[in-house]
Amino acid sequence: MTMRKGKTVSTHPVHRIRSIHLFGGVQFSTQVLHLCLERHLNLSFFSPAGKFLGRLDTLSISGLDSRHGQYRYAENSSLAVTIGRKMIAGKIQNQRTILLRNSKKRPESVLAELKTLKKLALEAESLEKLLGMEGRAAALYFSSFSGMLTEKSFAERFQGRNRRPPRDPVNAMLSLGYSVLSSEISGICASLGLDPACGLLHVPRFGRPALALDLMEEFRPLIVDSVVISLINRNEIATTDFLEASTGCGLLRSGHRAFWNAYARRMNEEVSHPVFQYRLSYRRMLEIQAAQLWRIFRGDGNSYFPMTTR
Repeated sequence: MTMRKGKTVSTHPVHRIRSIHLFGGVQFSTQVLHLCLERHLNLSFFSPAGKFLGRLDTLSISGLDSRHGQYRYAENSSLAVTIGRKMIAGKIQNQRTILLRNSKKRPESVLAELKTLKKLALEAESLEKLLGMEGRAAALYFSSFSGMLTEKSFAERFQGRNRRPPRDPVNAMLSLGYSVLSSEISGICASLGLDPACGLLHVPRFGRPALALDLMEEFRPLIVDSVVISLINRNEIATTDFLEASTGCGLLRSGHRAFWNAYARRMNEEVSHPVFQYRLSYRRMLEIQAAQLWRIFRGDGNSYFPMTTR
């Protein structure tokens, strides 16, 4: 039950809730916190501007075996790169797909180079070379991002990816989306008994959910970027829904409302996995991908199959 000023705003069956994100000074009762722990609900806390502050952790369903395997992979770059290749190749393929679907004028040279970079990623001999290809692909992709936006007031302001803080409305939505998505994946990893802070591609450091960021790579274009493009091209959000200042750009309450509606819609959309042929929501696909890593780290699986769409 959601309440505002003593009045019920909405009610939601608990069995349909997968995660809860709190922005600003939202109050929760002890009984609700107990319910989240019992149901293994991912409860994440954000500042009013969207900065991730922390997460309520529950007991994992797995023992130490998966973490031992995870640390072994993280410490051995030759093992880590076998999974990293698939993750980055999947991300590049998804970036290319998003451009093909949404570009008003197809950037043929960018599409051709992304196709080549995907092949090279699958052959990368080291993490350093792999990350170099990922960086090049990201630069190409975001150089063509504004060409997918039909509203000039957004497209003209976007001059490439920037963060900490984001300086324009598009980057503000991208940063918020990536922050929320990484929080969701962190909760999924923790519930499986994996260590969200120990990554294969991203270097672990204080406050960074490195493994969640690894898993998020292939989903960035499919979920967050698609949400941003959809919001703008469907005229569901306007530049007046943002507050721009010398300290950066952020969403107003109206902007948050529009963003969350689109984000929930995307996460509930069902898609088929390219290998397993499961047809599940994007939120469930996050769990499928994390479970693949769990099986590999336990020694029950050999290959990682990224989530990609055509």
